[in-house]
Amino acid sequence: MAYQDVIQKHLTQAELDAINTKMDELWALINPKVVNLTEQENERYGTINEKNKGFVNKANDYNNNQPGLNSPDVDWVEYKADYFDRSAHESIELRLTGFARACNETKRAHDYDNYQNALLDKDYTDYKAKTGGGVLYETKAAEYKQFFT
Repeated sequence: MAYQDVIQKHLTQAELDAINTKMDELWALINPKVVNLTEQENERYGTINEKNKGFVNKANDYNNNQPGLNSPDVDWVEYKADYFDRSAHESIELRLTGFARACNETKRAHDYDNYQNALLDKDYTDYKAKTGGGVLYETKAAEYKQFFT
């Protein structure tokens, strides 16, 4: 019995073009607002752990609920803008990570299908080469052989 494909949902070229157009639009929106840190900057800024995120959240709560206690040395307008942007970028990142994971796993299913079908073609080619199918099958079988040691 022939191999049955694991996934049979396929993108059309029009769908791929639409996706790429939307991705270009998204990039155009976010590109002016994002930075790519150097290795040194990544090392310098690091990441904040959950405890420190809690501290930042608590400072934001105090700013919102008891602004009279705020330090005058902090630019609270900038603080709120950073706080909003941090949350927005995290939300975008989570959604894009979900998209990336879904695309990766779908690609993996298509890779599996392609590989299984290529193996079927190899078996057929070997059969035809061994049973006198002709020089074209022998050439094809010889070329396939390089992928199997």
